[in-house]
Amino acid sequence: MSASNVIELPVHHHDHGSHVLEHELELTFALATADDLVSAMASVVESVCRSSGAARVEWWTNGDDGVPELRAAVGVARGPRQDLPLARAGGLVLYGGRVHAELTSALTTVAPIVRRRMAEERLARTAVDLARRNQGLEDFAALVAHELKTPLHAALLAEDPSEFVRAALDVVDALLEAARSKASERVLVSIAECVNRAVKEVGAEFEVTTDLQVTLPLPPETLRVLLRNLLSNAISAGARHVHVTAVRSTRSRRLLVDDDGVGVDGADRYASGSGLGLSLSRRMVARLGGVLELVPTPSGGTRALVEFPEVSQ
Repeated sequence: MSASNVIELPVHHHDHGSHVLEHELELTFALATADDLVSAMASVVESVCRSSGAARVEWWTNGDDGVPELRAAVGVARGPRQDLPLARAGGLVLYGGRVHAELTSALTTVAPIVRRRMAEERLARTAVDLARRNQGLEDFAALVAHELKTPLHAALLAEDPSEFVRAALDVVDALLEAARSKASERVLVSIAECVNRAVKEVGAEFEVTTDLQVTLPLPPETLRVLLRNLLSNAISAGARHVHVTAVRSTRSRRLLVDDDGVGVDGADRYASGSGLGLSLSRRMVARLGGVLELVPTPSGGTRALVEFPEVSQ
């Protein structure tokens, strides 16, 4: 059995003869008033521990993968073990103590309430996941429209469009990986190769220097699309030199793209983020748990700052 997201409570033993559960009322009140089911069941577990005189009481449920998970517990395991099934609401495990008839009756009454709250919370998680996926589909559609415009336009004008069609298919593959990326999938990727590929894909005449000390927590194709958009914005702002830096602090990893273009107050609303490439870059970074900001540089150009908080291992 695995133990995840467990609420451990301090045990408080009293004379259980004078603190017998007030039957269904106490448990129902806990289940009805708590903000979430785990908090509610933590109160139930503590009440069961007091009523039964058990040394430890645990609440277990089956996770989405069918593996039992310890959700709430109180006390230290001592004495014989007793299992109290709650059907689809999981089950309680008692160590020591005695199960009264009042306790059995109360648990039988509240089990349907626990099942209902479990179903409601599962439905809420599903709704959030669907909303996130729909947002991802919208992002992907917009990215495809933006990124395919150049190679497909070139294909229409070329005598032999095969090279440009292959480039368009490569873009689709890259965008599929970007759209599927999640903040929880923190793959640390080398930046140098992504920078080189992005520079080639931009195709403009400009100088790029780098100081890449660390890796970044995102897939390589996502980083390449992000860098290409940032470099394209810098070129559109008149930049002739771009410096890409990757640094790490105790709190975050940062990617800095500094250019010598018109600056945040310059022409073509470079700083506003109204351009499709910059807007979608912000959404890609946010999807992966980071932030993208534009700030002026002392020399008058623009810095694109991409920051990802460090995650404790």
